[in-house]
Amino acid sequence: MIKLNSKMLTKSLFKKLQNSLDTSSYWKDYLNSFESLEEMPNGIHLAILVEPYLTYVLEGKKTVESRFSINRCPPYKKVHSGDILLLKLSGGPIVGICKVTNVWSYQLDPSSWKTIRKEFTDSLCAQDPEFWYDRRYACFATLMKINHPTTFTPLEIEKKDRRGWVVLRSNEKQLTLDELV
Repeated sequence: MIKLNSKMLTKSLFKKLQNSLDTSSYWKDYLNSFESLEEMPNGIHLAILVEPYLTYVLEGKKTVESRFSINRCPPYKKVHSGDILLLKLSGGPIVGICKVTNVWSYQLDPSSWKTIRKEFTDSLCAQDPEFWYDRRYACFATLMKINHPTTFTPLEIEKKDRRGWVVLRSNEKQLTLDELV
């Protein structure tokens, strides 16, 4: 079992991902072009999903992942095109991976709600009115177009908090003092 902490992004996790994804030519080629996760230029995120949405993502039916929130919290403005999502079943293991190709961040108002519902209902698999009702108090939204969804041998992790999104590694560069002056 992998512990979810700052040491999670180890060579061990990288090797487990490489071994688990050896049947996917895209992910095999991609991961084999790096020595470790730390060497990758992408941000890496743990996205916790519930059913049926996890299955929809892994089947390629759901091509946009979304997060709606009352507060500005990840992934809002923390996920970028090219980032990698590790897909974890709520209360279960990490079972898949995908890559983010586009990101849209919204501070929600009536106009943005209308745009999101018009443009993304099908790709979110959000035809059920309850999906929208459950998010009615949200003030912020992040929508991510995803591709290359792939399942792999489940990876058990120790995660005990209730966060639905964890930034494991950001691709944002922090400025040095010399760059600020």
